[in-house]
Amino acid sequence: MIKIKDLSLTCFSVIVSTVVLVLFNIPFFKFVAGHSEGDSHIIIISLILLMLVANFFATYLFCFLMRGFGKVLTALSFFLNAICIYFINVYNVMMDESMLGNVFNTRYSEASGFISWGLIGTVLVLGVIPCILIFKTKINWGTWKQFWIRIGVSLAVIITIVLLNMGNFLWIGKYDSELGGLLMPWSYTVNTARHIIIKHQENRQEILLPDASITDDEKAVFVLVIGESARAANFSLYGYGRQTNPRLSTIDSLHIFKAKSCATYTTAAVQGILEHEDTGKLYEILPNYLFRTGVDVFWRTANWGEPPLHIDNYISDEQLKAVSSSEDRDYDGILLEGLKEEILASGRNKILAVLHTSTSHGPAYGTKYPPRFEVFKPVCTTVETADKDIEGLINAYDNTIIYTDYLLSSLIDTLRTLPPSYHTSMLFVSDHGESLGENDLFMHGVPMAIAPPQQYEIPFMVWTSDPWRLLKQTEEADQHQVFHSVLNWLSIDSPVYDPKKSIFE
Repeated sequence: MIKIKDLSLTCFSVIVSTVVLVLFNIPFFKFVAGHSEGDSHIIIISLILLMLVANFFATYLFCFLMRGFGKVLTALSFFLNAICIYFINVYNVMMDESMLGNVFNTRYSEASGFISWGLIGTVLVLGVIPCILIFKTKINWGTWKQFWIRIGVSLAVIITIVLLNMGNFLWIGKYDSELGGLLMPWSYTVNTARHIIIKHQENRQEILLPDASITDDEKAVFVLVIGESARAANFSLYGYGRQTNPRLSTIDSLHIFKAKSCATYTTAAVQGILEHEDTGKLYEILPNYLFRTGVDVFWRTANWGEPPLHIDNYISDEQLKAVSSSEDRDYDGILLEGLKEEILASGRNKILAVLHTSTSHGPAYGTKYPPRFEVFKPVCTTVETADKDIEGLINAYDNTIIYTDYLLSSLIDTLRTLPPSYHTSMLFVSDHGESLGENDLFMHGVPMAIAPPQQYEIPFMVWTSDPWRLLKQTEEADQHQVFHSVLNWLSIDSPVYDPKKSIFE
């Protein structure tokens, strides 16, 4: 058996720090080199020294104080570093707080789509093998005197490097999110802590909005369809060269708005769609507010990431699949099953139905639609191999838009069959957009400050059964208008209602 004996903790910490720098921080230094202003060599050398000493400090500190458990933490960091560097290299993501939020809000059904031989190989070579070597290494922990000397010297070197680079603080501040999202292992450790703190703050009691009231007895139905990763650039209704909206393009009463998302990841974007304004606080969201007011609220979902819901009628696609035998039961079409019957069975005059889809979410776009919607061929099976087949990736993604076109047109056809006494409206808005290889970016989640337009320019479409509420003559809308538009359509009188933010007159 291979066993490294009597390696001093100092030597062990130096080796770990050096290996981490070399194996897991190349993307970090590529970013620094590409965005440095003036002489980049000084910044790069300073950061190399700082990272070597900081990683040495952390490894030495934890291993000396916690001994065996410190080795476990060191081994775990290699395993996590391997996973992170794979996604950074393949998907060009950053491990910032928002991305860690995506990770913690991901279900197995989505995460399993990322499992590949490339990921497994990376984890084995850069994660598992180092873990084995770490556990087989017998460490001479040293004395307390040695501990205080090494910790003191490390801190002194770190402080000195920081002081010598005071002139670069403005540059670091300019790119702090990007740098923090690429620096291993500090990116996911610090941002995980930040995410936990933020979630703890969000989980406090939501702030109730002022009481509202229903002002008439007209039967009104509003169906809000929240799309997933659908970018406007690939909708033919928005000028895309391919015909990806063959059905919706024939509907004269469909109104198209130009829109931008308020975030590039699901949890924040869905929050933006459902809140009355961007306050940064946890105010009561639209479904909860309307349910408390007396509106019948249905929430059907094939997705996740929504804020906490306090309604009676929440049903997942898994629950719908359990009682369905249709050919679309494994796709988002399941969300339409029984919707008309549910609306007609409601004993209330005001109804909000929310359909939260997952149709255009990667990385495996080709699995998001039934085979009969594979119009554009050949398709690339996953984003991981997209660098060799961008055309195939776009084909698969465009097929998800064709399926979205089918779902929305089918929903409109269903709503048209409701009795004439029902005033019905449907609004489709995507949570965010998607990158498909532009500037070597894939999927979504890039911070809004530097995100490309493909990740925030989204479709925003409205259909109404009759001119009961006239649409304003404007070409642009945003996600925060959804809240006020729904209140307008359902005749809800509320102190927080802002008529300027409604898309209806």
